[in-house]
Amino acid sequence: MSTLFWTEFLDMKILHACLSSFFIDDRSYQENELVRENAKQGHDVLVLASTHIHDETGKRAYCEPGEYQTAEGTRVIRLPYHPRIPKRLAPSLRYYRGVYKIIEDFQPDVILFHGICAGEIATFARYHRNNPDVVLYADTHTDFINSARGFVSKWGLHYLFYRPVILRALPEIKKVLSITQMTTDFAHDFYGIPKQKIEFFPLGGHPLADKTYTQKRDTARKALGIGEKQIVFIQSGKQNASKKLLVSLKAFLETADPSFRFLIVGIIMDDIRQEAEALIASDTRIDHLGWKSPQELEDLLCASDVYLQPGSQSSTMQTAVCCRCAVILEDLVSLRSYVDGNGWMLGDPSELLPVLKSISDDTAELRAKQDRSTQLAVEVLDYSKISQRILK
Repeated sequence: MSTLFWTEFLDMKILHACLSSFFIDDRSYQENELVRENAKQGHDVLVLASTHIHDETGKRAYCEPGEYQTAEGTRVIRLPYHPRIPKRLAPSLRYYRGVYKIIEDFQPDVILFHGICAGEIATFARYHRNNPDVVLYADTHTDFINSARGFVSKWGLHYLFYRPVILRALPEIKKVLSITQMTTDFAHDFYGIPKQKIEFFPLGGHPLADKTYTQKRDTARKALGIGEKQIVFIQSGKQNASKKLLVSLKAFLETADPSFRFLIVGIIMDDIRQEAEALIASDTRIDHLGWKSPQELEDLLCASDVYLQPGSQSSTMQTAVCCRCAVILEDLVSLRSYVDGNGWMLGDPSELLPVLKSISDDTAELRAKQDRSTQLAVEVLDYSKISQRILK
């Protein structure tokens, strides 16, 4: 990056509005990473967030409203839902008191509204209308996999409420930043946002330098008793039926390669726990390591060779690519942008076993796919580059 670029964009005031969903301190979600990178670049960053968080088990929880600084020194203001909105509706409608005054006092140069589905986006549109020199972006993570799955949610909340709110705000928004092709399709087909207003804005990660990667890999492998030539598969997250951990376990057990290891990180949910625990106990090559911090998970991903995600989607996949893992993913439209010579897409769960057998037969192909992940991480997924997009 040239010196001229940094001179042009130094000392900008950037407001990250996390009022549509959660902002959880010390995590590695997209909003956390963008905030960290913008602050690291020398900008004055403010996070305006709801009190919605997740507890250590991933369940919805709420913290106290107030103002504080993150560990990196970024100012955070947490607001409760508007008291005039019924408590049952408030988490869905997402209105807050005093937002305009906070924006006005901060006087941002750039605003990124995280998650376009919120009544409060109208306030940001009004502020932009009154202050047209401010650049207003909104991002969207919404698709038919994670949202609008029931009749009331789809037609009542998303179509009759979010859609008109979004369309009224749209003239004030420079771009709607979409994390996948599926979110782009949802924004266009269901909300009616023109495609020329939408731009791909991927979830990312932090590609590791060779020395850092090697140190993390060697240390984690040594701690787990994994040999240099062993091939390690990893599946992470909150494992329920939709994540198809049982499919992974059964396919792995049918692949008798003694050089294979399988690490499971995260919580196994009740709907599959009994069967999953029995399968894990049947093979010493499999380890369930439980819940890990983001840093511990990154170390384990560096220790691994293949990231398994045969069902649904998870932001950990991008971290896995940045940790030089090849990937095996369910063939979802939303994931195709992330697989380009660096892994396999599964059209059906039955396709996993042949992929595992092909890895066992030809490790050279696996290493080539890992090298391609390393390249893609630098070119497409580096948050230090992605975070600069909103400065333009």
